[in-house]
Amino acid sequence: MLISTNDPRINDRIRAPKCRLIGVDGSQLGIFAMSDALRIADDQGFDLVEIAPDADPPVCKIMDYGKFKYEQDIKAKQARKNQTKVEIKEIKFRPKIDKHDYETKKRHVVRFLDAGAKVKVTIMFRGREMAHPELGLNILERVAAELAEIAIIETQPKLEGRNMHMLLAPAKKVEPKAAQTEVPAKADAEGAEDQPAAESAEE
Repeated sequence: MLISTNDPRINDRIRAPKCRLIGVDGSQLGIFAMSDALRIADDQGFDLVEIAPDADPPVCKIMDYGKFKYEQDIKAKQARKNQTKVEIKEIKFRPKIDKHDYETKKRHVVRFLDAGAKVKVTIMFRGREMAHPELGLNILERVAAELAEIAIIETQPKLEGRNMHMLLAPAKKVEPKAAQTEVPAKADAEGAEDQPAAESAEE
């Protein structure tokens, strides 16, 4: 069985002649010869784990190493699970795309952005279309403008070979400041109510 080099040394694998010992409850027990520290841990039914090998002397703790390792593995798995993985989707357009196809592809872009993915919008040029890159740029700029409320341009339009592309990312949603908008609205409403009264007074 292979032992991971990232794992701490435990029990008989600890090579230092002495250690600063920490009890199973976290209390400082003092400096002990390694043989005595091992005996104390064994008498309590626990393991001796070297938690600070570079200290002088090294720091060792009495603990249930199997339980500790299990809990660490659970925490690591949970951390990996909580990591946000940003997908990058790609939608391809043609320089002379018709209105129906454009709207269909734009809806796909919106759907991916709403799901939290980034979208690489690519214009594919063929043959003589390469003579008019501005047609592709116009489409990219149109997409970016029409989706400005839900997307930001992360990578500006760039021509590479026969393809022109830009990268869109979901825009951060800003929570409306209800408390600040309600007050002016109320003031406007009061002003609107007072206005007719003022007019009638002039009459």
